[in-house]
Amino acid sequence: MQLSIAKKLAIAITAIVILSIGTMAWISSQNLKRGFISYLNELEQQDLRKLSQLLADDYRQHGNFDRFYHDSRSLRDLLDQLRSLSPEKNKDQPPPPRLQAEPIDVATSLDMPVAEIRSEQRPPPDPTGFAQRLSLIDAHGKVIIGPKDAATAPDGSWQTIVSDKQVIGNLRLAPLRNIANGNGLDFVRIQIQQTIWLAVALIIFALIFSIYLARYLLRPLKSLHKVTKRIAKGQFQARAEIVSHDELGELSKDINSMARSLQQNEIQRRQMLADISHELRTPLTVILGEIEALIDGVRASSPAAMESLHAEAIHLNKLVDDVRQLTLADAGDLRYEFARIDIVVLINSIMQRYSNRLEKAQISTEKIFPPEPTFVRADTVRLTQVISNLLENSIRYTDSPGRLLCSVTSSRNFVEISIEDSAPGVPPHAHALLFDRLYRVDQARSRAHGGSGLGLSICRALLAAHDGEIDAMPSELGGLKVLIRLPLIK
Repeated sequence: MQLSIAKKLAIAITAIVILSIGTMAWISSQNLKRGFISYLNELEQQDLRKLSQLLADDYRQHGNFDRFYHDSRSLRDLLDQLRSLSPEKNKDQPPPPRLQAEPIDVATSLDMPVAEIRSEQRPPPDPTGFAQRLSLIDAHGKVIIGPKDAATAPDGSWQTIVSDKQVIGNLRLAPLRNIANGNGLDFVRIQIQQTIWLAVALIIFALIFSIYLARYLLRPLKSLHKVTKRIAKGQFQARAEIVSHDELGELSKDINSMARSLQQNEIQRRQMLADISHELRTPLTVILGEIEALIDGVRASSPAAMESLHAEAIHLNKLVDDVRQLTLADAGDLRYEFARIDIVVLINSIMQRYSNRLEKAQISTEKIFPPEPTFVRADTVRLTQVISNLLENSIRYTDSPGRLLCSVTSSRNFVEISIEDSAPGVPPHAHALLFDRLYRVDQARSRAHGGSGLGLSICRALLAAHDGEIDAMPSELGGLKVLIRLPLIK
């Protein structure tokens, strides 16, 4: 059976509570037993001090403890007197002397049954086995009452018997380890039962509360589950409701951000498909019209007609190549051979190759390069493609006569390559859109110049693989300035 997260969370919380409360109940019961025994030991310690006073008084009367050695009942009588007297009487009054006279028939004098008189005269019971654990040792270490090893036993409670400021003996009480009294056992048992019932009640409450808490905490997950299912079906407009500001709330924000990105990508994909279809249709329509005109005899077959067809085929082939290259760059499938190159030397060589075309287009060039070498980590072929694409745009769209300025500057961590040309410029709102796929600025950046609208998008993808950036902005020369930033290698 597959458990839901709510059930797993409820079971985990309940298990922790059961373990905690069970441990607490067991520790409480053990502490109760030990505490009750400690309480009884404390009471017995008080009785031990009182008994030492009785024995000191008895010692002053008889001069020794020999009679206790021969007759253990003598000590038992003292214990009976100790239990029979109240704490106040036992504290200030000496014990009454033992009666040696003939016993009096109390039943006859009071005209009461013997059994009832004996019941009233019987001393209180010894619930803790005080007498059995008691040992009497004289001043010479001789055990008078108790086990033979009582004088050397390490445990137990000891009480010195003092008479006239002289130690005349010791009392030892073996430790109370278990509760043998029925009343004491009943008291401890009742307390433990109450603790157990309380633990059971707390566990039931924890179970109910954990189920409610699990459902409450995981309630946003149901909304997230529905939203993700809709996104998986392609409904990218779905948004998750943010009901909290914790981790689940952050997850909801991330899912909404992902949905917005997917929605934007879907819009761009559809727009790109529509634009590419339109771009492909234009040269194909021209080629088809030219061929039909040649077939129908409307236009005679001539080198000029063939050249027109060839130009349209070249344009169509370039558009397909640009689309393929941009797709590979976005997918990360383009191969790069990075090396340490001097960017100044590379740009100089590229501009040297374009010098004739720039001169033919009546565009004067100006270069501002640093005197020292400036190194970057780049793929020479891909970076050459980027610079060449920018120079092609300047040649294609700059009015004659025009100007072109290429500069290289280096900062602490970056190298900036700037290529700017003269009029015509680009509207301010179009600078950020120049790197979108198939975007063209009307008039100055029209399709009539032969561009595919993918060149700057390819440049941005190639520079992203170099950890670089590319931006467009107005040029002080009146045209467009393109700024490339690459990491500097020292």
